[in-house]
Amino acid sequence: MTTAIDVRHAHTSLYPAPERLARTANVTADDVARADADPVAFWEQAARRLDWQTPWHTAHSWEPVRQLDDGSLTVPRTEWFAGGTLNAAVNCVDRHVAAGRGDTVALHFEGEAGDRRTLTYADLQREVSRAANALLALGVGQGDRVIIYLPVIPETLIATLAVARIGAIHSLVFGGFSAEAVAFRINDTGAKLLITSDGQFRRGRAVPVKSGADAAVAVSPTIEHVLVVRRTGDQTPDEVPWTPGRDVWWHDAVAAASDTHEPDFFDAETPLFIMYTSGTTGKPKGLVHTTGGYLVQASYTHWAIFDAQPDDVYWCTADLAWVTAHTYAIYGPLSNGVTQVMYEGTPDTPHPGRHFEIIERYGVTTYYTAPTLIRTLRGRFPDGPPASYDLSRLRLLGTVGEGINPSTWRWFHERIGRGACPIIDTWWQSETGAAIIAPLPGVTTLKPGSATRVLPGVSTRVVDAAGDDVAPGIGGNLVVEATGPALARTVWGDPERYRDSYWAAYWRQGWFLSGDGATEDADGDTWVLGRIDDVINVSGHRLSALEIESALVSHPDVVEAGVAGVQDAVTGSAVAAFVVTNGVPASSELTDALRAHTATQIGPIAKPAHVIVVRDLPKTRSGKILRRLLGQIVDGQPLGDTTSLHDDTIPDELANAARQQVVQTSRE
Repeated sequence: MTTAIDVRHAHTSLYPAPERLARTANVTADDVARADADPVAFWEQAARRLDWQTPWHTAHSWEPVRQLDDGSLTVPRTEWFAGGTLNAAVNCVDRHVAAGRGDTVALHFEGEAGDRRTLTYADLQREVSRAANALLALGVGQGDRVIIYLPVIPETLIATLAVARIGAIHSLVFGGFSAEAVAFRINDTGAKLLITSDGQFRRGRAVPVKSGADAAVAVSPTIEHVLVVRRTGDQTPDEVPWTPGRDVWWHDAVAAASDTHEPDFFDAETPLFIMYTSGTTGKPKGLVHTTGGYLVQASYTHWAIFDAQPDDVYWCTADLAWVTAHTYAIYGPLSNGVTQVMYEGTPDTPHPGRHFEIIERYGVTTYYTAPTLIRTLRGRFPDGPPASYDLSRLRLLGTVGEGINPSTWRWFHERIGRGACPIIDTWWQSETGAAIIAPLPGVTTLKPGSATRVLPGVSTRVVDAAGDDVAPGIGGNLVVEATGPALARTVWGDPERYRDSYWAAYWRQGWFLSGDGATEDADGDTWVLGRIDDVINVSGHRLSALEIESALVSHPDVVEAGVAGVQDAVTGSAVAAFVVTNGVPASSELTDALRAHTATQIGPIAKPAHVIVVRDLPKTRSGKILRRLLGQIVDGQPLGDTTSLHDDTIPDELANAARQQVVQTSRE
């Protein structure tokens, strides 16, 4: 665990909240003050934004970690809205229809191939009801686990809400994951049902899926049925493998079901879904999120940070299997009754401006995406989108997944947002369930690269290994002091791992260890420095990989950068920088320019020992750079688990580039 991280980059640009938002935004500075005065009362008020069948009798209880006489630690336990009952799907669909908004568009769907579909809230109510009845007919009931292994299509959203409607527990798996990854999640949860598709569209090709799903089920004895959505049809010409009696077509099962369903209501602490961490550092953890607390915080934070309005057209670009989409493409926006966009495909298929085309077509007002995608767009459109695209309806932009480099932030703000759209840079995790640090568009003064302030009702600190607050400008461990009701309650089947991963380090203080490093500036704004493991120790100086990457990306020749520590006989560790350029080839001149630029931006100690020009970086399917692979590639170490990579050919490409360019650098 880190002691302190050297933070040397000065940040000065300020972007106050626009006057128009300061006057009309959903959340004001007075709301923040009220939340600070009584967080539990604040969350009770937020909970009243939802429909409850039975009101709660106790808003919050907390049993912290305690040390027993034998020295062992207990497992923490928290509960929110005890005694209250509700239904998540009803809150996301039925209540809007009951309020007379059934004709409001809930979803504009666009397939990668250009097919389109629009669903109103009334349409969604009928579809979710049919799917819920179909699930019940297959023997799925309250508490049963359902694995959803589908691409980003309406059926994924419908299936998710149907599972929630009947009180079962869903766990979504990214459609590009391997059969082994699917099997692990089935077996870990003991799932009864797998929902999958015949195939999926990926980068302009129809790719079979069902055979991989069958391989997962073959080693998963708990699966009773496989429900199959027909997505690619004849475009995947091979016959779909089929097991009679087990496999069922979605269109057959759902079409035969009634489009009305009388919902039950469930205790607030009823598990809603299991979200698996990526597994990049070991066995994936199945984080359990419960119905009431999660839905309250998901709904409130979406309404607050995106200033949700009745005429918004909202687009979160995350894959539905990630927690980002659970909170900010399913439960958050639907609970608030907004219209949203869903796009199945990759952002450059069939052309690099596909996202701009979609924003224009549907009149998107809020665009929430990953820094990885923004950097890619910046590399392809350095002067901004072509003038042929009308993005004038955009009023808010958002980022999620990793910290955004200040220079990329400015490009996003100026070129996509026309200098008028606040950027909602959100920090949170699968474990927290909802945003913890993020700007409030009508309140917060923005700083490029900073997630700014903690949101109402929660609190964070930046501390050293002993738990003491670090001084402004000094990096330390980012801990969550007050977590909010959406916090994951446990790790499925392994409560001790939950305790050890998140609570054991600061159990005396009762703080949640995020695993990220951060610093606070003199104004109290938070700068997230990336994972604690992504700190590079050079001659005794602990440097943030993210900050060095920010310096590199601010150079005009660099589109994207990934930095890692590598072995060095003199300094112990040295900085290796993998950079994606705007077409500039590897050369000693480029290396010298980037080393000098980094020294100017941060200091001589941060100069990369190696600069390696590559086509792309190793990233998870949610867009996070796997920095550990970068160091292992340069040091020639085994790479270990790479199943979460979005492109499994990248490590070999990087290894070849490293061999050529590091050797060339050493000769020079």
